[in-house]
Amino acid sequence: MKSRLHDLYDKKIVGNLMNEFKYNNVHQVAVLKKIVVNMRIGDASKDKSFLETAMSELSKITGQRPVVTKAKKAVSNFGIRKGNPVGCKVTLRKERMYEFLDRLVNVTLPRIRDFRGVKTTSFDGYGNYSMGLSEQTVFPELDYDEIKRTQGMDIVFTIDSNSDEESFALLKEFGMPFKKRKV
Repeated sequence: MKSRLHDLYDKKIVGNLMNEFKYNNVHQVAVLKKIVVNMRIGDASKDKSFLETAMSELSKITGQRPVVTKAKKAVSNFGIRKGNPVGCKVTLRKERMYEFLDRLVNVTLPRIRDFRGVKTTSFDGYGNYSMGLSEQTVFPELDYDEIKRTQGMDIVFTIDSNSDEESFALLKEFGMPFKKRKV
C-alpha cells in the first residue's frame, strides 16, 4: 500500500515539477532515493549501554533496526581505536522513507521549540540535502521520561536531481518548512 506522500508525489508533485522546470519526460523529475538517519555516540567505546539505548531509540523513531557504525581510523586524542563502535545509522527507502518524511515534516519539526524553518543552505551541490536535530526528544515515538541522555542526529536526503534548485523544489512540494531565502 502506498503512503500518503508517495501517492502525492505520483499524482501531484511530478506534474508540478514538470511544469516548473519545463520537462518533456517524467523521468527528468527529481526523485527522493533514500533517507539516512545517523546518530554519533562518542562515548560508545567506553560504555556499551549508550550505544544500546541509541539503537533502541533510533529503531523506535524509524521503524527499522539500525546498523552499528565503526571507526575507520584510530584517533588517539579521542581515545578511539580502529573498529570501535562510534554510532548507529538507518537507511530508509521506499514506503518507510515516505512515512518517515511525512512524520518528520508534519509532526516532529513543528514540535521543536522556537522553530523557524530548516536551512536552505544545506544542499551539497549535487542535489542532496542534510539537516541535523539537536535532540531526539522531539519525536513523539519516544517517551520523554524513558530518555536517559539527549542525543543529536543527522538526517540526509539523497535526491536524484540535476541541481540543488530541483531538490529544493521537490522538498518544498513535500512540505519541508524552509526558512525564507535571502535574495
